[in-house]
Amino acid sequence: MRIRGALTALAVVLAGLVASAGSSTAAGTTTASAYCGITWGSAEKAAGALSDAPLVDVRTGRHDCYDRVVFEFAGPVDGYAIGYGETWTEGEGLALSPYTAGGALLRVSLRAPAYDDDHLGTVPYAVGEHVANLLRYPTLRDVVFGGSFEGYSTFAVGVRARLPFRVLVLAGPGTHSRVVLDVAHQW
Repeated sequence: MRIRGALTALAVVLAGLVASAGSSTAAGTTTASAYCGITWGSAEKAAGALSDAPLVDVRTGRHDCYDRVVFEFAGPVDGYAIGYGETWTEGEGLALSPYTAGGALLRVSLRAPAYDDDHLGTVPYAVGEHVANLLRYPTLRDVVFGGSFEGYSTFAVGVRARLPFRVLVLAGPGTHSRVVLDVAHQW
């Protein structure tokens, strides 16, 4: 009888351990860790104010855990609104999704013009033009210029899927500034 009671108690304890092994703890932590430590999320991100420093360069880069798009300005810029959804050309309202590769579309609105004080373009892109060659990028699929109107510049960034992203504002080089968009390779 003692052995049966001991075996029953052992079975109850083991069942409890097995049940709790696959679930979250009371503190809310889970057994899975974030990909590359990334905890960015995919909600819209916006900050900063309108600037008159013009956009002068757009470039991309591949990193171990994310792909990057860098928007460089000839002066201080800290204003942006970036989120998943349809992107329209500035001033015309033409949807860019039919012209942008990728399974998801990031709408990038920069609070700075892509033209100088004389209204001459400061980047060599026409509205609807593909800005970068993204061959062999794990996440980025396309970057399309949506134009610049009344101090705002727009881009459609096509990505493989709706993935976490972050936005950084960096000073330099020199008197320039950069708005940086990083999109994770996976969740």
